[in-house]
Amino acid sequence: MRERALDFTCQAQPMRVLFRSGAVPDAVPDAVALLALCRVLVLCDDHGLDTARAVAASLGDACADLHAGAVTHVPVEVADLAVEAAREARADGCVAVGGGSVTGLAKAVALRTGLPIVAVPTTYAGSGMTPVWGLTEGAVKRTGRDPKVVPRSVVYDPLLTLTMPPVGCDQRHERDRARSPALYAPDCTPIVSLMPEEGVRAPAAALPEIVADPSGHDARSRALYGAWLCGACLGATSTGLHHKLCHVLGGTFDLPHAETHAVVLPHVPVCNAPAVPEAPAALRRALDVPDPVRELHEPGEQLGIPRSLADLGPTAAGVDRAVDVALGAPYANPRPASADDLRAVLHAAWAGEPPYGG
Repeated sequence: MRERALDFTCQAQPMRVLFRSGAVPDAVPDAVALLALCRVLVLCDDHGLDTARAVAASLGDACADLHAGAVTHVPVEVADLAVEAAREARADGCVAVGGGSVTGLAKAVALRTGLPIVAVPTTYAGSGMTPVWGLTEGAVKRTGRDPKVVPRSVVYDPLLTLTMPPVGCDQRHERDRARSPALYAPDCTPIVSLMPEEGVRAPAAALPEIVADPSGHDARSRALYGAWLCGACLGATSTGLHHKLCHVLGGTFDLPHAETHAVVLPHVPVCNAPAVPEAPAALRRALDVPDPVRELHEPGEQLGIPRSLADLGPTAAGVDRAVDVALGAPYANPRPASADDLRAVLHAAWAGEPPYGG
C-alpha cells in the first residue's frame, strides 16, 4: 500500500532547555546572562519561597526583586499585582521558580509587558514548554496562545522536585498532556507524534519508583523528562476535551489544577476512543497494559490520588453548570461532544465511577 505524501506545518518553540541534576542555582544566572538581562523579577508562590530565595541570591545584582504572589489559575487581580511589581522593579525579564501556577503568572506578566521568561520548574507541570496562558476572572478561566509568553529558557533540575510529595498528581496530568494533543490533535505533525508515547511511558514507569523511594534521583529525573516531552506536545498542538473541561472546572470552582486533571483523566478516553482507535493503542504500548483506561483509574485509589470531583468540592448541580460553560467555548476534539456526552463524562468523574464499567 502506497503511503500518502506528507503535508504539515511545524512551528518550533524558540527556547533553550538545560536538563541536569544539580543545575540550580548556577545555571539560572547563565540563562539570564545569555538573554542579556540585567534586572529580573523572580516569581514564586508561598510554598516555593526557599528555593526562589536561593535562586535570587545566585543572581546577585541581576535580581531586581522577588515577588511571591502566585496562586492557582492566575486570578486577574493577582496578575495585576505582578505586572505592577515588574514595573516598579524596572525589570527587563522574569524568572519563574515553581510549578505551573508560577509559570502561569510569569506568562500573564509577559502577555502584558513582553518581558522574556526564564522558567525553573519545581514540579512535573509542562507549562514552561507552551505558549498557552490562562487568566481567571469572575469564576471564568480564559485561555489563549501567544508566542511572547513562551519561556526563552527553561532550566530543568530534577533535584528541585524532591520537595514534592511522592504521589504527585502532576504525573498523571502530564500523561494527558501527551495523549490529548499529540495523539489526535488536528494540527499534530509527524515530528510531534514521535514524542507522546515516550512522554507517557517515562513518568508512568517512574511513579511507582518515586513512591517506593521518594529520595531517589533517577526516577525523579525520568518523571521530569516525561513532563518535558508532554509539555512540548501540548505546546505544539491544540488541546482537546480533557483540558477544556479541566479549565472550566478549575476556573468555575477554584479546584486544584493537578488533582482535577487526575480525576477527569480516565473518563475522556472512553468518550473519544471510538473516533481515534489509534490513541488507545498508543497508550497500551506506552503503559504496557491491555487496558490503559483501567491503568489510569486504578492506581489513583492505590496511591491516594482523589477519585472523584465530589472529593474536591463541586456539587452535582455545579457539574451541570460546568457543562453549560464548556459548551459555550470551542475546542479541538476528534469527535463532537454533545451536552449529554459532557454530562455523562463529568457526572461519572463527580461520582468517581470506574470509566470502564466495573
